[in-house]
Amino acid sequence: MLLPIASLPSEYGIGSFSKEAYAFVDMLHETGQSLWQVLPIGPTGYGDSPYQSFSTFAGNPYFIDLEQVIRDGLLTEEECQSFDWGSDPEIIEYDRIYASRFQILRKAYGRYHTKEDREFLEFQQKNSFWLEDYALFMAIKDSRGGQCWAQWDEDIRMRRPEAVKKYREELAEDIAFYMFVQYLFQKQWLALKRYANERQVKIIGDIPIYVSFDSVDVWANPELFQLDEAHMPVAVAGCPPDAFAADGQLWGNPLYAWDYHKKTGYRWWIDRMRALYELFDIVRIDHFRGFDQYYSIPYGDKTAVNGHWEQGIGADLFKEIKKALGDTEIIAEDLGYVTDSVRQLLRDTGYPGMKILQFAFDSREEGCYMPYKYPRNCVVYTGTHDNDTVRGWYQSISENDRALAQLYMNNKNTPDEQIHWDYICCALATVADICIIPVQDYLGLGSEARINIPSVPSGNWKWRMKKEAFTPELKKKIRSLAEVYGRY
Repeated sequence: MLLPIASLPSEYGIGSFSKEAYAFVDMLHETGQSLWQVLPIGPTGYGDSPYQSFSTFAGNPYFIDLEQVIRDGLLTEEECQSFDWGSDPEIIEYDRIYASRFQILRKAYGRYHTKEDREFLEFQQKNSFWLEDYALFMAIKDSRGGQCWAQWDEDIRMRRPEAVKKYREELAEDIAFYMFVQYLFQKQWLALKRYANERQVKIIGDIPIYVSFDSVDVWANPELFQLDEAHMPVAVAGCPPDAFAADGQLWGNPLYAWDYHKKTGYRWWIDRMRALYELFDIVRIDHFRGFDQYYSIPYGDKTAVNGHWEQGIGADLFKEIKKALGDTEIIAEDLGYVTDSVRQLLRDTGYPGMKILQFAFDSREEGCYMPYKYPRNCVVYTGTHDNDTVRGWYQSISENDRALAQLYMNNKNTPDEQIHWDYICCALATVADICIIPVQDYLGLGSEARINIPSVPSGNWKWRMKKEAFTPELKKKIRSLAEVYGRY
């Protein structure tokens, strides 16, 4: 199943590594599911997208379970309940979460003796290669009202040694706070992952191909990206115009300086992947096409119309990752316009690509998504976090597309409120080695439960699952389908 951590029905306004997360794992085990896809779990910034994070290594402080912090004696229930976490249990109100979460975590930090905790010191030492820069970055950002690092004073923006030393001394307490928060995050997450693994549930994480410009990754490692002498982007990432977006998609992420990465033996990428495999069992690489060819848009353009394709790094990166890390499980997100060279890259790496069932019946899609054409080495979804739910999609497609879907599925008489089951069964019945169903589709929800609309900068990532959403009857049905389709 696919369910972001944020969408769990935890207390205090947003999903976390709480008892509800453990209950979700229990439900997966009970219903015969062996995979939980969680999406990226890094700290989010403007727009609340997990694909635009302040760090590719750090974890999201929102996901720390405050109930566990209470049990640890660092907070009281009364203190946690004194903050405003939002009024709607099915919606994440990020403005309230942002205003409350860091205040309450600072209270906990004030009662924690980091220098006396050997586990914390070991965590700090093991992760120093990213943790020190991240904590400094966030401390400076806080001291400047959340400003993007490109607006900081030139000495610290360019990371001149004397400026770095000065800020490390002046902001030492804030730096220690951010290290403590990351310690809490990783300790709680790894406990949840162990619990899942013990119940034969593997965790699928997600790695965005690009990092956010306003991130410690770019600020601390400008040589890794296509930046000018002032450390500003020369070009940025996105997608060309298509039937879904007339102006294309302008993501704005800085592009990689692949020649430099190659000279270093892809050290940063290998460190990145190694860190991910401590957090996840399987990694889905977003926008896999970008390793074959990437779309380069002149920095400052308002749309993606003037972009052009550049040659990517290809299979060389993945050969070096395999040398360093051995055989690892990777899912390649190969959606969108797929060329012969992308298909060849998939074959060269051996990674399974993705198939989206909704795309099979969408006349705007040029890819080959008809289920009877799927290879075994692929991952089939009814839809992903970027798609509408099956029910929402079915109600919005054109009459011709619906007629094709009904003909293929032989389900013209299925009521709309039951249509999701036809598509779930179709996905389960394919030869794809892996089948992943978003939780909203198992729950039969409509467009109100959609997680993300690509190219829409705000209003996304807000949906939360209701408590007790999986009834005994629903769990029984899910398990019986897993058994009948040989996926148990």
